[in-house]
Amino acid sequence: MLKVRNLTKIFNLGTINENRVLSNFNLHIKEKEFVSVIGGNGSGKTTLLNMIAGVYMPESGQIILDSKDISKMPEYKRSAFMGRVFQDPMRGTAGDMEIMENLAIANRRGKVRGLRWGVKKEEKDFFGEYLKLLGLGLETRLCVKVGLLSGGQRQALTLLMATLQKPKILLLDEHTAALDPKTAVKVLNLTEELVAKQQLTTIMITHNMKDAIRLGNRLIMMHEGKVVYDVSGEEKKSLKVTDLLDRFEGISDRMLLA
Repeated sequence: MLKVRNLTKIFNLGTINENRVLSNFNLHIKEKEFVSVIGGNGSGKTTLLNMIAGVYMPESGQIILDSKDISKMPEYKRSAFMGRVFQDPMRGTAGDMEIMENLAIANRRGKVRGLRWGVKKEEKDFFGEYLKLLGLGLETRLCVKVGLLSGGQRQALTLLMATLQKPKILLLDEHTAALDPKTAVKVLNLTEELVAKQQLTTIMITHNMKDAIRLGNRLIMMHEGKVVYDVSGEEKKSLKVTDLLDRFEGISDRMLLA
């Protein structure tokens, strides 16, 4: 489904601040795989997601999605077939627009838009039913401005919007890091439900090792722009947080000695 081949990304190329974040990076993800990505700060996790989404162009290498090379495709074109939820709950929605209007925009992603009436009655009914999945009572508040919602409500709404038109790939960039523990659990449970229901190919970055072990069928650990650990299936299910900590510390020690 997704093939990242020999991907290289260098920031501030040719300057004293040159930073090679990814170097000849390779990753293959199968269709319907749910991959959790962990690693320390600066390991290249978010840069990888940004490059898949088209925020940054590579110095070299390829990104192939569903057999199509999208390496040079601009971000706005990729957004037609990708869903993304950011760490900041404010980034995925338009605060000055109503809940219904935000959902209507998401529902029209990748479609040709005309000058017809904004939201039809059948769409409004559909949005109301879909919002019930959140269990937050938003189905009765379709005309409320999104800016009046809490951070957790906005993040849950963003997740719903990202999956409203089934994306080829769903990108989750620490999407519960800014939420309180109770709300984070609710959003993670919703994530698991939506991914399973739609059988979405998903990449989720997280710093929470328990979440990385519990969610998804594959886990990769990144360090200094490389995949240093890749585990799936029964081996992943049997992992403990201490296993990941020991492996991470071992890798860090080896890198330091090298």
